[in-house]
Amino acid sequence: MKIKRLIIATISGLIFGFVCFGLASSGSTEITVYLAISIILSRTLIGFAIGISRFSMKHWSIHGLAMGLVFSLPGAFGALMSPENPEFNHMMMFSSTIVMGMVYGFLIELITSVFFKAKLK
Repeated sequence: MKIKRLIIATISGLIFGFVCFGLASSGSTEITVYLAISIILSRTLIGFAIGISRFSMKHWSIHGLAMGLVFSLPGAFGALMSPENPEFNHMMMFSSTIVMGMVYGFLIELITSVFFKAKLK
């Protein structure tokens, strides 16, 4: 395992966790501390998983998208249990959690593989 890849991917995930938290808290609904921690840790987990993953896929982008999808599923199903919000219903929350997880996975892999040249081998 390449330590450089693990560190870069995990730190990128942490940064995107704070970005995601910032986007989530910009709405009219207040974000609880537990939800904030969950958002930040879930994006950090995507980065960590990308860093330790050994799944060889055709292209780095597919790897990032797939890892983002898989590691966003628990949060997406958890979003289905949230209180109903007239601005953002449950299915919108479910799908946006998955889509944004895939976007963050792609960006984490982009930063790790392309910008820092810590490619998956």
